[in-house]
Formats: sequence, C-alpha cells, structure tokens
Amino acid sequence: MDPLNYTAHQSWNKLLQPQFAAPYFQTLTQFLINDETQFTVFPPKEQVFSAFNHTPFEILKVVIIGQDPYHGKGQANGLCFSVSPGINKPPSLNNIFKELNTDLGIPIPQSGNLEPWADQGVLLLNATLTVREGLAASHQKKGWETFTDAVIKTISDEKKGVVFLLWGNFAHTKEILIDKNKHFILKAAHPSPLARGAFFGCKHFSKTNELLVKQGLKPIDWKIEK
Repeated sequence: MDPLNYTAHQSWNKLLQPQFAAPYFQTLTQFLINDETQFTVFPPKEQVFSAFNHTPFEILKVVIIGQDPYHGKGQANGLCFSVSPGINKPPSLNNIFKELNTDLGIPIPQSGNLEPWADQGVLLLNATLTVREGLAASHQKKGWETFTDAVIKTISDEKKGVVFLLWGNFAHTKEILIDKNKHFILKAAHPSPLARGAFFGCKHFSKTNELLVKQGLKPIDWKIEK
C-alpha cells in the first residue's frame, strides 16, 4: 500500500492486512502505479479508501455495493453512488433520492455527497475502487474485485445483523459471500434509468431502519442536509 499512499481506518487495517500482503494486491499496486504515470485516475489517491475511513469497522451496520467509480472529472469521491460537493447528481443517484423521497418523505437534496450516510455506519463500497478518466470499467479485473470480495466476506464473518442492500444484477452476485443466517439481504433492481424504473418502490430505506431498530440499533438518518 505504501507506494500509492492509500490509507484505511485503523479498524480495517488489521482485518485487511492479509489482502494487502497477498501477491494479487502487489500486482494490482504495480498496475495502478503504471497507469497513474500515463493517465488521470479517479478518485484522487486520498479518497480511494474513503469508504473505509468514513465507516470504521466498529460502526458498520449497512452495506451498499456499487460496481465502478464515476469516471468524469471531479465526480468520484471514494463512496459508491456519491459525488463530491458541487458536482451534478448522476441519474442513478437522482433515482436513489427519488425513492428515498417516496419511501420516507425525505426532501431531495441539492448535494449528491453521501458522506453523512457513511459516517453513520453505511459502507458505500464499489467493487472496483479506481478508474481511468473517461473510460468506464478500465480498472476492472485487475485485482480490486478480489479485494472487495474479501471485504464483504470479512464483514459477513466478523459481524452480525448487517443489512446488505444489493441493487442490480452485479450486486446480486455478491449474495454468495454473505451468511444469510447472520445478516439481512435486501435486493432490488439497479437505480439506473436503464432499469426502467424497476428500482422504485423497493422501500429499502425504511426496511433497513426497521431491521436496525429490531436489533436495538439506531436507525440511519437518510437526510442529506445540503
């Protein structure tokens, strides 16, 4: 990890150390070093592990799984579906907010920055943590998926009662990594407009809070203030 100056919250470092030391991660690191000498890579280095820094392992109670970071300038901030402050909300994020509004009556915010969710224990995890500017899926199948699959498996093994929100066919494939006897899995269509509105009506936000409250946990305040 040192050559790239990526940092993860200390609560994750011990759990993920075997991954950082694995040969595949060394190969991934070298790929990223080489790619960054030729291209712009998103998100910025200091935000690649934002999901782990905003959501320490101890407070994690919900996981949302995305696929790839946004590849437009200034968009990706290390949290799946989230964009940096001042950046226009992508279509999928707009649909997430529409469902949230229908489900819980929460006003649609101007900001698409989901850090307030992450800070409450919602791990916003992309399967691939980096991407080349302007080229979607350019860092897929380089090792990130092995790493993030290990993250999901670690959460499944080491915690209990986590609510996993799996949106779309890709996220659905991660179900096999999760112990259904210990955790909760809510599945829906992807919020992308390409799903033709199939995401709407899933009520995952209210359902998540119901599951948390039943366990004696504090529900997520899904409101984004800005």
